[in-house]
Amino acid sequence: MNITAVAIVAIICWAIVELTNGTKTKKKNKAAEQQDVQLAQQIADLKERIETLEKIVTDEKYDLHRQFDDLKKNKVA
Repeated sequence: MNITAVAIVAIICWAIVELTNGTKTKKKNKAAEQQDVQLAQQIADLKERIETLEKIVTDEKYDLHRQFDDLKKNKVA
């Protein structure tokens, strides 16, 4: 009878520990997923900014303005 009581208590304790660990793992997973979503959004925003900068820098007018500015700085004319 004592062995049966010990076995039942051990099973109940094991179940409580498993339920507690399962809840913590789910919370960690949700936090990690949320962080992944935020990082993916930041990457998408940065890619968009880089594309805009590339368009500006490769624009012919940008190069022409830069050349004019260089001429003004050097006062060559």
